[in-house]
Amino acid sequence: MDVIVNGETETCAENTNLADLLHQRGHVVKTVVTELNGQIVPYEARQNTLLHEGDRLEIVHFVGGG
Repeated sequence: MDVIVNGETETCAENTNLADLLHQRGHVVKTVVTELNGQIVPYEARQNTLLHEGDRLEIVHFVGGG
């Protein structure tokens, strides 16, 4: 199935949850904010949030510096 991740089409397996997708993409899940179809998905809900065909996901990384 295809989902949109940060504006780019990405294919993932059926029944993929948000936590699995983040892990597959190499993200440190505690250091990103996720928005699915315009709604923030809390860290605690990612494991139970299944992705569906055409979902739009935004992944935001925090960057430190000084």
